[in-house]
Amino acid sequence: MVNELEGGGAPPAAPDRAYADDVAVVRAAGREFVLVGTAHVSRESADLVRVVIEAEAPDRVCIELDDLRFKALSQKQRFESLDIREIIRQQQLLPLIFNLILSSYQKQLGVQLGVQPGTELLEAAQVAEERGVPVSLCDRDVRVTLRRAWGALTLWRKAQLIAALFGSLFDSPELSEDDLRELRQHDVVSKLMEELGAAFPALKQVLIDERDQYLAARIAAAEGQRVVVVVGAGHVRGIRRALEEGSRVDLTALEEVPPPSPWPKIIGWGIPAIILGSIVWIGWRDGAAAAGHNFSYWFLANGIPAMLGAFLALAHPATAAIAFVAAPFTSLTPLIGVGYVCAFAQAYYRPPLVRELREVASELRNPSRWWGNRLLRIFLVFTLTTIGSLIGTFVGGAEILRNLR
Repeated sequence: MVNELEGGGAPPAAPDRAYADDVAVVRAAGREFVLVGTAHVSRESADLVRVVIEAEAPDRVCIELDDLRFKALSQKQRFESLDIREIIRQQQLLPLIFNLILSSYQKQLGVQLGVQPGTELLEAAQVAEERGVPVSLCDRDVRVTLRRAWGALTLWRKAQLIAALFGSLFDSPELSEDDLRELRQHDVVSKLMEELGAAFPALKQVLIDERDQYLAARIAAAEGQRVVVVVGAGHVRGIRRALEEGSRVDLTALEEVPPPSPWPKIIGWGIPAIILGSIVWIGWRDGAAAAGHNFSYWFLANGIPAMLGAFLALAHPATAAIAFVAAPFTSLTPLIGVGYVCAFAQAYYRPPLVRELREVASELRNPSRWWGNRLLRIFLVFTLTTIGSLIGTFVGGAEILRNLR
Protein backbone atom coordinates (compact mmCIF):
# COMPACT_ATOMS: atom_id res chain seq x y z
CA MET A 1 0.00 0.00 0.00
CA VAL A 2 0.99 3.58 -0.44
CA ASN A 3 3.05 5.11 2.36
CA GLU A 4 1.52 8.39 3.65
CA LEU A 5 3.32 10.88 5.87
CA GLU A 6 1.62 13.74 7.66
CA GLY A 7 3.42 17.07 7.54
CA GLY A 8 0.76 19.51 8.69
CA GLY A 9 -2.03 21.37 6.95
CA ALA A 10 -5.19 20.06 5.32
CA PRO A 11 -4.35 18.29 2.07
CA PRO A 12 -6.63 18.47 -0.93
CA ALA A 13 -9.01 15.63 -1.61
CA ALA A 14 -7.16 12.59 -2.88
CA PRO A 15 -8.32 9.59 -4.90
CA ASP A 16 -8.41 6.11 -3.48
CA ARG A 17 -4.89 4.73 -3.63
CA ALA A 18 -3.74 1.15 -3.97
CA TYR A 19 -0.25 1.62 -5.36
CA ALA A 20 2.86 -0.45 -4.75
CA ASP A 21 5.48 0.40 -2.14
CA ASP A 22 7.25 2.49 -4.80
CA VAL A 23 4.78 5.34 -4.15
CA ALA A 24 4.84 7.57 -1.06
CA VAL A 25 2.61 10.53 -0.21
CA VAL A 26 3.89 13.50 1.77
CA ARG A 27 1.38 16.04 3.13
CA ALA A 28 2.94 19.34 4.13
CA ALA A 29 1.79 22.96 4.42
CA GLY A 30 -1.64 22.18 3.01
CA ARG A 31 -0.19 20.49 -0.07
CA GLU A 32 0.24 16.91 -1.19
CA PHE A 33 3.29 15.44 -2.92
CA VAL A 34 2.96 11.98 -4.47
CA LEU A 35 6.50 10.59 -4.79
CA VAL A 36 6.91 7.86 -7.41
CA GLY A 37 10.21 6.03 -6.98
CA THR A 38 11.31 4.48 -10.26
CA ALA A 39 14.04 2.39 -11.84
CA HIS A 40 15.54 4.13 -14.85
CA VAL A 41 15.56 0.94 -16.94
CA SER A 42 12.20 -0.52 -15.94
CA ARG A 43 9.07 -0.90 -18.08
CA GLU A 44 7.11 -1.55 -14.89
CA SER A 45 8.18 1.86 -13.57
CA ALA A 46 7.00 3.53 -16.77
CA ASP A 47 3.63 1.81 -16.45
CA LEU A 48 3.39 2.84 -12.79
CA VAL A 49 4.12 6.47 -13.65
CA ARG A 50 1.24 6.52 -16.13
CA VAL A 51 -1.16 4.90 -13.66
CA VAL A 52 -0.30 7.34 -10.87
CA ILE A 53 -0.55 10.49 -12.98
CA GLU A 54 -3.85 9.43 -14.51
CA ALA A 55 -5.29 8.46 -11.11
CA GLU A 56 -4.07 11.51 -9.18
CA ALA A 57 -4.97 14.15 -11.79
CA PRO A 58 -2.28 16.41 -10.28
CA ASP A 59 -1.87 20.15 -10.70
CA ARG A 60 1.78 19.64 -11.70
CA VAL A 61 4.28 16.87 -12.47
CA CYS A 62 7.89 17.22 -11.30
CA ILE A 63 10.55 15.10 -12.98
CA GLU A 64 14.12 14.24 -11.98
CA LEU A 65 15.66 15.80 -15.08
CA ASP A 66 17.36 19.04 -16.06
CA ASP A 67 16.96 20.71 -19.46
CA LEU A 68 20.08 19.12 -20.92
CA ARG A 69 19.22 15.55 -19.95
CA PHE A 70 15.60 16.00 -21.00
CA LYS A 71 16.68 17.08 -24.48
CA ALA A 72 19.11 14.16 -24.66
CA LEU A 73 16.32 11.70 -23.86
CA SER A 74 13.51 13.25 -25.88
CA GLN A 75 15.40 14.25 -29.03
CA LYS A 76 16.33 10.85 -30.38
CA GLN A 77 18.31 12.27 -33.28
CA ARG A 78 20.31 14.69 -31.13
CA PHE A 79 23.38 12.48 -30.88
CA GLU A 80 23.32 11.72 -34.60
CA SER A 81 23.55 15.47 -35.28
CA LEU A 82 26.43 15.88 -32.83
CA ASP A 83 29.15 18.27 -34.03
CA ILE A 84 32.19 16.37 -32.82
CA ARG A 85 34.60 19.06 -34.02
CA GLU A 86 32.82 21.69 -31.91
CA ILE A 87 33.02 19.38 -28.87
CA ILE A 88 36.76 18.97 -29.43
CA ARG A 89 37.23 22.70 -30.01
CA GLN A 90 35.60 23.38 -26.63
CA GLN A 91 37.84 20.68 -25.04
CA GLN A 92 34.80 18.69 -23.91
CA LEU A 93 35.93 15.32 -25.27
CA LEU A 94 36.59 13.75 -21.86
CA PRO A 95 33.08 14.59 -20.50
CA LEU A 96 31.66 13.07 -23.69
CA ILE A 97 33.67 9.88 -23.11
CA PHE A 98 32.41 9.55 -19.52
CA ASN A 99 28.85 10.22 -20.65
CA LEU A 100 29.17 7.44 -23.23
CA ILE A 101 30.49 5.05 -20.57
CA LEU A 102 27.43 5.67 -18.40
CA SER A 103 25.15 5.41 -21.45
CA SER A 104 26.77 2.10 -22.34
CA TYR A 105 26.21 0.81 -18.80
CA GLN A 106 22.55 1.84 -18.84
CA LYS A 107 22.01 0.53 -22.36
CA GLN A 108 23.39 -2.89 -21.43
CA LEU A 109 20.94 -3.12 -18.54
CA GLY A 110 18.14 -1.74 -20.69
CA VAL A 111 18.67 -4.39 -23.36
CA GLN A 112 18.40 -7.18 -20.79
CA LEU A 113 15.35 -5.56 -19.21
CA GLY A 114 13.72 -4.82 -22.54
CA VAL A 115 13.43 -1.05 -22.10
CA GLN A 116 15.44 2.05 -22.97
CA PRO A 117 17.01 3.97 -20.05
CA GLY A 118 14.92 6.94 -18.89
CA THR A 119 11.69 5.60 -20.38
CA GLU A 120 9.69 6.31 -17.23
CA LEU A 121 10.83 9.95 -17.13
CA LEU A 122 9.75 10.51 -20.71
CA GLU A 123 6.52 8.66 -19.94
CA ALA A 124 5.81 11.12 -17.13
CA ALA A 125 6.29 14.08 -19.48
CA GLN A 126 4.16 12.46 -22.16
CA VAL A 127 1.26 11.60 -19.86
CA ALA A 128 1.34 15.10 -18.36
CA GLU A 129 1.24 16.62 -21.85
CA GLU A 130 -1.68 14.38 -22.83
CA ARG A 131 -3.66 15.55 -19.80
CA GLY A 132 -2.64 19.21 -20.01
CA VAL A 133 -0.68 19.11 -16.75
CA PRO A 134 2.32 21.49 -16.41
CA VAL A 135 5.72 19.81 -16.06
CA SER A 136 8.69 21.03 -14.01
CA LEU A 137 12.22 19.73 -14.61
CA CYS A 138 13.58 19.87 -11.07
CA ASP A 139 17.08 18.41 -11.19
CA ARG A 140 20.27 20.42 -11.04
CA ASP A 141 22.13 21.05 -14.30
CA VAL A 142 24.07 17.84 -14.91
CA ARG A 143 27.17 19.83 -15.90
CA VAL A 144 27.19 21.57 -12.51
CA THR A 145 26.74 18.24 -10.73
CA LEU A 146 29.62 16.61 -12.62
CA ARG A 147 31.94 19.59 -12.11
CA ARG A 148 31.17 19.71 -8.38
CA ALA A 149 31.72 15.96 -8.14
CA TRP A 150 35.03 16.15 -10.00
CA GLY A 151 36.19 19.11 -7.93
CA ALA A 152 35.43 17.25 -4.70
CA LEU A 153 38.00 14.54 -5.47
CA THR A 154 41.72 14.59 -4.84
CA LEU A 155 44.08 13.85 -7.74
CA TRP A 156 44.58 10.28 -6.51
CA ARG A 157 40.85 9.70 -6.12
CA LYS A 158 40.27 11.09 -9.62
CA ALA A 159 42.72 8.55 -11.01
CA GLN A 160 40.94 5.77 -9.10
CA LEU A 161 37.56 6.92 -10.39
CA ILE A 162 38.76 6.97 -14.01
CA ALA A 163 40.16 3.46 -13.59
CA ALA A 164 36.89 2.27 -12.06
CA LEU A 165 34.80 3.78 -14.86
CA PHE A 166 36.91 2.26 -17.61
CA GLY A 167 36.99 -1.04 -15.74
CA SER A 168 33.19 -1.10 -15.78
CA LEU A 169 33.32 -1.26 -19.59
CA PHE A 170 34.66 -4.78 -19.43
CA ASP A 171 32.47 -6.01 -16.58
CA SER A 172 29.56 -7.75 -18.30
CA PRO A 173 28.00 -10.16 -15.79
CA GLU A 174 25.12 -12.34 -16.90
CA LEU A 175 21.96 -11.38 -15.05
CA SER A 176 19.73 -14.09 -13.64
CA GLU A 177 15.94 -13.78 -13.48
CA ASP A 178 16.25 -12.81 -9.80
CA ASP A 179 18.77 -10.11 -10.74
CA LEU A 180 16.46 -8.79 -13.42
CA ARG A 181 13.53 -8.76 -11.00
CA GLU A 182 15.57 -6.82 -8.43
CA LEU A 183 16.72 -4.31 -11.05
CA ARG A 184 13.12 -3.69 -12.10
CA GLN A 185 12.32 -2.73 -8.51
CA HIS A 186 15.20 -0.33 -7.94
CA ASP A 187 16.72 2.74 -9.49
CA VAL A 188 19.84 1.22 -11.01
CA VAL A 189 21.51 4.58 -11.57
CA SER A 190 21.06 5.51 -7.90
CA LYS A 191 22.31 2.04 -7.00
CA LEU A 192 25.41 2.67 -9.09
CA MET A 193 25.85 6.06 -7.42
CA GLU A 194 25.54 4.43 -3.98
CA GLU A 195 28.23 1.91 -4.89
CA LEU A 196 30.48 4.73 -6.06
CA GLY A 197 29.61 6.67 -2.92
CA ALA A 198 30.78 3.78 -0.73
CA ALA A 199 34.18 3.91 -2.42
CA PHE A 200 34.21 7.70 -2.92
CA PRO A 201 32.33 9.44 -0.05
CA ALA A 202 32.85 12.85 -1.65
CA LEU A 203 30.91 11.65 -4.69
CA LYS A 204 28.01 10.47 -2.56
CA GLN A 205 27.74 13.93 -1.00
CA VAL A 206 27.47 15.61 -4.42
CA LEU A 207 25.62 13.01 -6.48
CA ILE A 208 23.06 11.87 -3.91
CA ASP A 209 22.82 14.00 -0.76
CA GLU A 210 23.11 17.40 -2.46
CA ARG A 211 20.72 16.40 -5.23
CA ASP A 212 18.17 15.17 -2.68
CA GLN A 213 18.22 18.64 -1.12
CA TYR A 214 18.16 20.40 -4.48
CA LEU A 215 15.31 18.29 -5.84
CA ALA A 216 13.26 18.73 -2.66
CA ALA A 217 13.68 22.53 -2.77
CA ARG A 218 12.67 22.74 -6.42
CA ILE A 219 9.70 20.43 -5.84
CA ALA A 220 8.53 22.49 -2.86
CA ALA A 221 8.79 25.64 -4.98
CA ALA A 222 6.68 24.16 -7.79
CA GLU A 223 3.11 25.45 -8.07
CA GLY A 224 0.09 23.27 -7.38
CA GLN A 225 -1.78 21.75 -4.45
CA ARG A 226 -1.27 18.16 -5.56
CA VAL A 227 2.07 17.41 -7.21
CA VAL A 228 3.22 14.09 -8.63
CA VAL A 229 6.99 13.69 -8.37
CA VAL A 230 8.83 11.15 -10.56
CA VAL A 231 12.35 10.42 -9.31
CA GLY A 232 14.76 7.52 -9.03
CA ALA A 233 13.94 5.26 -6.11
CA GLY A 234 17.25 6.11 -4.46
CA HIS A 235 16.17 9.73 -4.00
CA VAL A 236 12.75 9.14 -2.44
CA ARG A 237 13.90 8.82 1.16
CA GLY A 238 15.98 12.01 1.13
CA ILE A 239 13.35 14.06 -0.71
CA ARG A 240 10.58 12.79 1.53
CA ARG A 241 12.50 13.74 4.66
CA ALA A 242 13.29 17.22 3.35
CA LEU A 243 9.69 17.90 2.34
CA GLU A 244 8.32 16.62 5.64
CA GLU A 245 10.73 18.75 7.66
CA GLY A 246 10.28 21.82 5.44
CA SER A 247 14.04 22.16 5.10
CA ARG A 248 15.33 25.44 3.73
CA VAL A 249 18.01 25.02 1.07
CA ASP A 250 20.29 27.62 -0.49
CA LEU A 251 19.99 26.66 -4.17
CA THR A 252 22.56 29.27 -5.19
CA ALA A 253 25.18 27.58 -3.03
CA LEU A 254 24.36 24.18 -4.53
CA GLU A 255 24.67 25.61 -8.06
CA GLU A 256 28.12 27.08 -7.51
CA VAL A 257 31.08 25.42 -9.18
CA PRO A 258 34.11 25.52 -6.87
CA PRO A 259 37.21 27.19 -8.32
CA PRO A 260 39.78 24.71 -9.61
CA SER A 261 42.91 23.98 -7.64
CA PRO A 262 45.82 26.23 -8.68
CA TRP A 263 48.25 23.31 -8.67
CA PRO A 264 47.43 21.95 -12.15
CA LYS A 265 48.04 25.42 -13.60
CA ILE A 266 51.25 25.82 -11.59
CA ILE A 267 52.52 22.44 -12.75
CA GLY A 268 51.27 23.05 -16.30
CA TRP A 269 53.29 26.25 -16.63
CA GLY A 270 56.11 25.14 -14.34
CA ILE A 271 57.29 22.20 -16.46
CA PRO A 272 57.56 24.24 -19.71
CA ALA A 273 59.32 27.02 -17.80
CA ILE A 274 61.88 24.54 -16.46
CA ILE A 275 62.44 22.97 -19.90
CA LEU A 276 62.76 26.26 -21.76
CA GLY A 277 64.84 27.80 -18.98
CA SER A 278 67.18 24.80 -19.05
CA ILE A 279 67.67 25.06 -22.84
CA VAL A 280 68.39 28.80 -22.53
CA TRP A 281 70.90 28.11 -19.73
CA ILE A 282 72.62 25.40 -21.79
CA GLY A 283 72.81 27.80 -24.74
CA TRP A 284 74.32 30.57 -22.56
CA ARG A 285 76.81 28.17 -20.98
CA ASP A 286 77.73 25.88 -23.90
CA GLY A 287 76.70 27.83 -26.98
CA ALA A 288 73.88 27.93 -29.51
CA ALA A 289 74.80 24.55 -30.99
CA ALA A 290 74.30 22.82 -27.64
CA ALA A 291 70.98 24.57 -27.15
CA GLY A 292 69.89 23.54 -30.64
CA HIS A 293 70.92 19.94 -29.96
CA ASN A 294 68.83 19.84 -26.78
CA PHE A 295 65.82 21.38 -28.47
CA SER A 296 66.11 18.87 -31.33
CA TYR A 297 66.21 16.07 -28.78
CA TRP A 298 63.08 17.51 -27.13
CA PHE A 299 61.36 17.79 -30.49
CA LEU A 300 62.07 14.18 -31.48
CA ALA A 301 61.41 12.79 -27.98
CA ASN A 302 57.90 14.31 -28.08
CA GLY A 303 57.09 14.04 -31.75
CA ILE A 304 58.01 10.40 -32.34
CA PRO A 305 55.97 8.84 -29.47
CA ALA A 306 52.97 11.04 -30.27
CA MET A 307 53.18 10.02 -33.95
CA LEU A 308 53.47 6.35 -32.94
CA GLY A 309 50.37 6.81 -30.78
CA ALA A 310 48.52 8.11 -33.84
CA PHE A 311 49.70 5.13 -35.88
CA LEU A 312 48.53 2.74 -33.13
CA ALA A 313 45.11 4.39 -33.31
CA LEU A 314 45.09 3.87 -37.09
CA ALA A 315 44.75 7.60 -37.54
CA HIS A 316 44.72 9.34 -40.89
CA PRO A 317 48.33 9.87 -42.15
CA ALA A 318 47.87 13.63 -41.96
CA THR A 319 46.83 13.27 -38.29
CA ALA A 320 50.02 11.32 -37.56
CA ALA A 321 52.09 14.05 -39.23
CA ILE A 322 50.30 16.70 -37.18
CA ALA A 323 51.00 14.70 -34.00
CA PHE A 324 54.72 14.69 -34.81
CA VAL A 325 54.84 18.44 -35.40
CA ALA A 326 52.42 19.58 -32.68
CA ALA A 327 53.50 17.46 -29.70
CA PRO A 328 56.81 19.26 -29.00
CA PHE A 329 55.02 22.62 -28.86
CA THR A 330 51.81 21.63 -27.06
CA SER A 331 54.01 20.01 -24.40
CA LEU A 332 55.32 23.48 -23.63
CA THR A 333 51.91 25.01 -22.90
CA PRO A 334 49.01 23.87 -20.68
CA LEU A 335 46.49 25.71 -22.87
CA ILE A 336 45.86 22.75 -25.19
CA GLY A 337 47.23 19.24 -25.44
CA VAL A 338 48.34 17.36 -28.52
CA GLY A 339 45.44 14.94 -27.97
CA TYR A 340 42.88 17.64 -28.72
CA VAL A 341 44.83 18.89 -31.75
CA CYS A 342 45.06 15.38 -33.20
CA ALA A 343 41.45 14.51 -32.33
CA PHE A 344 40.28 17.61 -34.20
CA ALA A 345 42.44 16.67 -37.19
CA GLN A 346 41.11 13.12 -37.18
CA ALA A 347 37.51 14.38 -37.00
CA TYR A 348 38.24 16.62 -39.97
CA TYR A 349 39.80 13.91 -42.14
CA ARG A 350 37.60 11.02 -40.96
CA PRO A 351 34.30 12.43 -39.60
CA PRO A 352 32.07 9.85 -37.87
CA LEU A 353 29.14 8.44 -39.82
CA VAL A 354 25.58 8.71 -38.51
CA ARG A 355 25.41 4.92 -38.16
CA GLU A 356 28.59 4.93 -36.05
CA LEU A 357 27.28 7.63 -33.74
CA ARG A 358 24.13 5.59 -33.21
CA GLU A 359 26.06 2.41 -32.38
CA VAL A 360 28.87 3.90 -30.30
CA ALA A 361 27.38 3.07 -26.87
CA SER A 362 27.14 -0.61 -27.79
CA GLU A 363 30.55 -0.83 -29.47
CA LEU A 364 32.24 0.91 -26.55
CA ARG A 365 32.03 -2.36 -24.59
CA ASN A 366 33.86 -4.31 -27.31
CA PRO A 367 37.52 -3.19 -27.62
CA SER A 368 37.95 -5.05 -30.91
CA ARG A 369 35.40 -2.63 -32.45
CA TRP A 370 37.05 0.57 -31.28
CA TRP A 371 39.24 0.88 -34.37
CA GLY A 372 36.25 0.25 -36.66
CA ASN A 373 34.06 3.05 -35.28
CA ARG A 374 35.26 6.49 -36.37
CA LEU A 375 34.10 8.24 -33.19
CA LEU A 376 35.84 5.70 -30.98
CA ARG A 377 38.92 5.98 -33.19
CA ILE A 378 38.92 9.72 -32.46
CA PHE A 379 38.95 8.83 -28.76
CA LEU A 380 41.86 6.45 -29.41
CA VAL A 381 43.75 9.17 -31.26
CA PHE A 382 43.16 11.57 -28.38
CA THR A 383 44.28 9.04 -25.75
CA LEU A 384 47.28 7.46 -27.50
CA THR A 385 48.79 10.70 -28.78
CA THR A 386 48.41 12.20 -25.30
CA ILE A 387 50.17 9.21 -23.75
CA GLY A 388 52.91 9.42 -26.39
CA SER A 389 53.47 13.10 -25.66
CA LEU A 390 53.60 12.47 -21.90
CA ILE A 391 56.25 9.80 -22.44
CA GLY A 392 58.16 12.21 -24.67
CA THR A 393 57.95 14.97 -22.07
CA PHE A 394 59.40 12.68 -19.42
CA VAL A 395 62.19 11.34 -21.66
CA GLY A 396 63.06 14.67 -23.25
CA GLY A 397 62.89 16.57 -19.97
CA ALA A 398 65.11 14.04 -18.20
CA GLU A 399 67.75 14.31 -20.93
CA ILE A 400 67.76 18.12 -20.89
CA LEU A 401 68.01 18.23 -17.08
CA ARG A 402 70.89 15.71 -17.24
CA ASN A 403 72.73 18.02 -19.63
CA LEU A 404 72.58 20.82 -17.07
CA ARG A 405 75.29 19.12 -15.09
